[in-house]
Amino acid sequence: MEVILGRTVSFASPPSLFICNFYRNSTVSAPEVLLWNQSPSKKNRSQICCSISKEQTKTINCISRQFLDRNTAYKNFLQSLWRHNKRFIYNFGFFLLKPDCLSGLRKFVIRLQKEIQGAERFGNLVPAFSIHCIVGVMIFMTYSAAVTKSPSWALTEENLLFLEAWRTIDRAYIDKSFNGQSWFRYRENALRSEPMNTREETYSAIRKMVATLDDPFTRFLEPNKFKSLRSGTRNTLTGVGLSIGYPTGRDKSPSGVVVISAAPGGPANRAGISSGDLILAIDNISTESMGIYDAAELLQGPEGSGVELIVRHDSETRHHSLIRERVSLNPVKSRICKAPGLGKDAPLIGYIKLTSFNQNASGAVREAIEKLRGSNVNAFVLDLRDNSGGLFPEGVEIAKIWLDKGVIVYICDSRGVRDIYDTDGSNAAATSEPLVVLVNKGTASASEILAGALKDNKRAVLFGEPTYGKGKIQSVFELSDGSGLAVTVARYETPAHIDIDKVGIIPDRPLPVSFPKDEDNFCGCLQDPASACYLNRVELFSR
Repeated sequence: MEVILGRTVSFASPPSLFICNFYRNSTVSAPEVLLWNQSPSKKNRSQICCSISKEQTKTINCISRQFLDRNTAYKNFLQSLWRHNKRFIYNFGFFLLKPDCLSGLRKFVIRLQKEIQGAERFGNLVPAFSIHCIVGVMIFMTYSAAVTKSPSWALTEENLLFLEAWRTIDRAYIDKSFNGQSWFRYRENALRSEPMNTREETYSAIRKMVATLDDPFTRFLEPNKFKSLRSGTRNTLTGVGLSIGYPTGRDKSPSGVVVISAAPGGPANRAGISSGDLILAIDNISTESMGIYDAAELLQGPEGSGVELIVRHDSETRHHSLIRERVSLNPVKSRICKAPGLGKDAPLIGYIKLTSFNQNASGAVREAIEKLRGSNVNAFVLDLRDNSGGLFPEGVEIAKIWLDKGVIVYICDSRGVRDIYDTDGSNAAATSEPLVVLVNKGTASASEILAGALKDNKRAVLFGEPTYGKGKIQSVFELSDGSGLAVTVARYETPAHIDIDKVGIIPDRPLPVSFPKDEDNFCGCLQDPASACYLNRVELFSR
């Protein structure tokens, strides 16, 4: 049975009901159209013809209103059907049953018509209870037939994997318009038209589906790429020590892969590659239209293997031959810097360099604070320069260390704020000492959440340059075959309700151009007034 829905202009109010039983390309007698129009107007007592299509009007015999008025059995039947379907008919105007796919229903309809004709001939009315039963059976069969047209009964293992990916995006993706398309219709069309006979064909169908969202941060990850992504949030990674991303609106190039940060002491850092550099090619493969996950896969590899990079630094193009090695992702380095003057009583500044937000980040920051406080430091500097982010929860936990109370971040979707992360001070460890946060264009994602929380809550003074501007949050979901999806699940706003996506966080004050990024030289800039990077303590911590 096929159910066709649509809107029509009603002949009267309430809307007219058509039950058209017709058979496509059938040679049997012409079907009947049963029309019940609850209009009190006597002008409608003429024969009414309903047109479904040019071809179908030739095969539809319309029953006049006069006949319906005489036929009490028909009136009872149709009035009952109207009561059962009032809401459905009000919304859609009509429904059309085409039992060409279910021969049993056709026989049922013919028998029903004969029964009603017999009732008319002998003057016997169809009992109201029987009419209700008949109507209920027809409605049940209508909806049952609609359900059976679903392709789910014939789903293969590959179809199920595709549907798993579809459901993951359907539930988690931030944009519920799905880039202006019907997400359900896409699913049905893909199951019908996309080849999914092999795992690679299924992966291709999933990638094609994800591409329709036009979101560079929502990506399908084959099992090896998913495993590589997960390893990046742990303690070690084999590669060249680069964090990469897509160019933002402030970058000169609209395409390619940009360096967010280079891990201190890693192969890329030793070669002079720094945040803001544009990677033009990896092993002679252009990155012009390359995704960051594909680029990350090329940058990583066996320890001791080589990789060739073409990098644009400002207006200069450089060629680098790097050897992959195991890069330590220990996220925290710290040391004590002594400000000049006052001899032994000179103020001590605790410097903390946070390089990533992996699983150990919040615990490592807390340990560094306790260690520095044990040496009687009376102020802190938190260096987030070239920290490209990582795990969102770690960014929130580190913010709680520095704040006694306040909002940390607002999580928003297309309808506005959906969640608020805040703190009551129960996890605080350092809320009273003066705090400076250093940022640059390599400060991204979770780093920006932390920097924005400390700035908007007036807990810290920010020094440096505008941050990268990644204001969207991704969650990573593992599929049943070991592949995965990185899905944009939300955007965030700082406590001051600032959306920093593609804009970044604007610091309170700039740093000197020559200000160093390593902890050893940082202390020198606080101690030597003759240095070009010199910042005295008062200047550093004043608002």
